[in-house]
Amino acid sequence: MKFSTNLLLSCEILAAHKLRTLLSVTGIVVGVGAVVMMVSVGRGAEKRILGMIRNMGTNLIVVNAGQTRIVAGRQRQIETVTTLTPADVMTIEQSCPSVSSVAPVVSDRVSAVWEAENTNTTMLGMAREGFAIRNIRLASGRFFVPEEDRARRRLAVIGPTVAENLFPGIDPIGPQFRIGRVPFEVIGVTEPKGVDFNGLDLDDVIFVPLGTAMRRLLNVPYVQAVYVQAKNAQVLHSAESEITQLLRQRHRLRDELDDFTIQNQATLLAAEWETAHSMTLLTGSVAGISLLVGGVGILAVMLISVRERTMEIGLRRALGAGRRDIRTQFLTESMILSLAGGLLGVIGGIVAALGLSLLGYWDAVISWPAAVLGFVFSVSVGIVFGIYPAIRAAELEPIDALRAV
Repeated sequence: MKFSTNLLLSCEILAAHKLRTLLSVTGIVVGVGAVVMMVSVGRGAEKRILGMIRNMGTNLIVVNAGQTRIVAGRQRQIETVTTLTPADVMTIEQSCPSVSSVAPVVSDRVSAVWEAENTNTTMLGMAREGFAIRNIRLASGRFFVPEEDRARRRLAVIGPTVAENLFPGIDPIGPQFRIGRVPFEVIGVTEPKGVDFNGLDLDDVIFVPLGTAMRRLLNVPYVQAVYVQAKNAQVLHSAESEITQLLRQRHRLRDELDDFTIQNQATLLAAEWETAHSMTLLTGSVAGISLLVGGVGILAVMLISVRERTMEIGLRRALGAGRRDIRTQFLTESMILSLAGGLLGVIGGIVAALGLSLLGYWDAVISWPAAVLGFVFSVSVGIVFGIYPAIRAAELEPIDALRAV
């Protein structure tokens, strides 16, 4: 029998049993759709996490005073450490050949008040170089300059969240507000940066000159962290090693543990990507199990079909159809089911992933390799699970098939 005739006959038979065909196809549709959707959502999560880390800064290394620990999903300093000083920062910039720029930092949770409005936020005392190192850009106004830092001017650059909470409905540039009891003038508003990978709102922050924060607000002679920018991505690990050796030497640490913690953006990037990628593979693999369930559904339906069509098989064999014709007939039906299910599953998975992304539940990046792999795998599953029913149908003897009716 010609393949075209076989194909047409298979379509007619499947169309004649609509409910059975629909149930068979549904299993494959769900399996392929789940694979495409879950991998796309996983890829979106990978992209979002990597974007957050890159948004932290360019070729960034963060040196924190003392040892840090992840608490409630956020990195926190275990205890107050006073050994990291402005002199250390200056030495890092001058003595580490892989370092291009540094910015010392102090921070604290503060209460900011303007007229009847108030908000609790993060105050970040930072050298001006920190804005460039952390890729912080202005939406309006200006940054403070080094001369104003040295003069300990009471100036502030605020994030969009602070601007919205403290100055609702008005231009925040110009008004004076208070941090505690100290008045500050707003000179700039930063562009939105969203949240970091720990869920911390990067826009809920007030930047003030480092000298102002250290003397007028906190009255401390030490810094809590240093933002370091390496000359390029290739020397990030070299810069980390240079800083470690320098600080251990300056802090006279021989057999003791480091009294500082260094975060290398490249290491963090690789670790977070590996975690996100592993989760994508895991969810994709779990979703792929439903494809096997769909294959079992095809196997069950085709076996039922063989039993129901015993008379048809016997008549076709009696009229001259060979075993190969019967086997090809049932394999074609199985392949049509898997092809239709795979195609509809790919379309459904893409639509579901885009829908979730548009609704804002998850970011999604359509993974075309996953779509192609899911489609090919669905066809393969359909063929593999269709072989046994096809062989059983082909093995029926004409006389036995006619007697069984």
